Amino acid sequence: MATKLVLPDIAGKSIYEGKFKDRNPLCLAAGKLTSSGDTTAQCLRPKNDRPPSADVIRKFRATVRPDAGQMRVFYGKAYDPHRQWAMDMTHGVNTQPSSSTKEAVNPPLNTLYQQKILDRKENCYQSHIRAPLGKSHNQAPGLPKGLNPSNFTFGIPTQLDTGAGGLVNPNKSYDQVFKEASEGHDLYVRSHADYYPRERVCRSYTTPNFNPQNKFGLPTPHCNDGKMTRETLKWIHETQGDRATKIISKKLDDFREKTQPQLGKVHDPIKDTLNVPPDHTFGILLKPDPYGAGDIIHNRGTSNILRGKESQRGVVAAMRQQLKKLNYHHFNNLLEAFRFYDNDGKGKITLSDLRNVCIKYRLPVDSDILDKVLDYCDADRDGMINYLEFANFLNWKEKMPTGLEDAGPPPMLIGMGLNNEPNTVRPMTDKLVAECDLKPKSAQTNELTPRHIQKQVDESVGNHSTSNNMYNAVVGPGGISTRDFRTYGVPTIRSDLSAPRIKRVDDRKNYGDEAFAYSLMCPSLYSQHNVHERDMLMPRTYEEIRSIFTNIGLRMTGDEMEKAYRLAAANHPKGHVSVEAFRSVLDEIQVEQIRAGIHPMALGEPQAI
Repeated sequence: MATKLVLPDIAGKSIYEGKFKDRNPLCLAAGKLTSSGDTTAQCLRPKNDRPPSADVIRKFRATVRPDAGQMRVFYGKAYDPHRQWAMDMTHGVNTQPSSSTKEAVNPPLNTLYQQKILDRKENCYQSHIRAPLGKSHNQAPGLPKGLNPSNFTFGIPTQLDTGAGGLVNPNKSYDQVFKEASEGHDLYVRSHADYYPRERVCRSYTTPNFNPQNKFGLPTPHCNDGKMTRETLKWIHETQGDRATKIISKKLDDFREKTQPQLGKVHDPIKDTLNVPPDHTFGILLKPDPYGAGDIIHNRGTSNILRGKESQRGVVAAMRQQLKKLNYHHFNNLLEAFRFYDNDGKGKITLSDLRNVCIKYRLPVDSDILDKVLDYCDADRDGMINYLEFANFLNWKEKMPTGLEDAGPPPMLIGMGLNNEPNTVRPMTDKLVAECDLKPKSAQTNELTPRHIQKQVDESVGNHSTSNNMYNAVVGPGGISTRDFRTYGVPTIRSDLSAPRIKRVDDRKNYGDEAFAYSLMCPSLYSQHNVHERDMLMPRTYEEIRSIFTNIGLRMTGDEMEKAYRLAAANHPKGHVSVEAFRSVLDEIQVEQIRAGIHPMALGEPQAI
């Protein structure tokens, strides 16, 4: 007896009751209560409560939709009595196994009697059918009696005909060749429908007014000297054809002038009715916008628009870069360079001091540029450049020592008096650099360096930092740790995959070797000359380095270049030398020569190194 399915009582209950904790039991659930339905196991394994089918219907179901695990049987063979023996029945004839490959390659030896029988069979085969393989059989028994096979020949002798040269170019006169060709020309026209040049085709017209001897058209020019053939064989080159004047119809030229725009001409389809000068242009001239793309990106105000000022800012930056380079080459520390600028010992650099230094450095600079350089470096807006501003904006403070530790005890940090008298001590307000402005260069050393001054060139850009800027700064104190971050999707820059050597066209992945928005808006100097940074940093051999620097005009002997290459290789743990590493070594060599006073850029007496 089948058991009756009892459905659970869901009246007044939620379908999620017992699965989640109801934090608001007083609030009734919205919506209509529905039954949870069957479970997954009931859906995957339904009950087989289908009523049994009759035997007449079952044979058709076995053909159209058989049961699971059953073989499909054609309904015509459903009641075949031989089906019970079908599994044991076999058809066909048993194939006898043939000789194996071993027996065919190395057959067993025959007895003397078997060999005699085989030779007799071969003799019969040789006498009636053909000779053994590779030998000619004797045909003498089949020839007539008394026939000498060595002298007698069969067939009719053939006469030697004219060769290929006689057929192509026969030794006949023009009249003889024309006569032989004219004798069978009528038959040749009927059989091959081939005519002479300028010969009229016979179409069997029966019109009384038609005369088959009439000729139309003009004769084709013919030159017996072969001039036309020579022009045909020597074609005009495509480039010569492009330089030649293309002759076209005037009607076609007028039509193109009305329908298609012509290069350097105003498109005037109604040229005949509208009379305008050739230099006339239609439309309204739009004035250029006073702002650029950078002004829109940074949302600058009207007073801070930099459109037209980028070149001026570039000149100021180039001037500062040149002063940095010269200071790095000529001085050993920041204090020595600052005292060279501050010749009067004021503790600050004025505009006149900066102009005198440019004269000593042989830098012809306009007064406007020097004013802007001073305005850029003057962070506290007092009209002069102090030691801290000089170290930040006119020198590489991270690459040069401060020089303050060589000036003596801590009171010497106060500065020098007038006329560079070391005993004259100024008040604390004239201190060259405050102790709070000196920061450790790194956490691993006690060496001090001036603190970094944040100079905001563009006032419209706020001093903010995003999580993207601090994404990789997990080591420092201001970094964001991403260890507990939950990640989603695929990263834009695939740092987990190595870039392939040959990147396919359909490969859209960014392996970290593509440019970002800043590099597109402000490309580097190398990219403007179609040179990538990886070309400057990849390791190269001595021959490649020598070829590159020789081609750019570097004048060095072989021993000097080999010595510089060894110095660059000694700076790398694996001995690799790149173009950038070799250039840095050349800069160091130039600095030593300038300080020794043997370089043309040296200012004064040689300095102790």
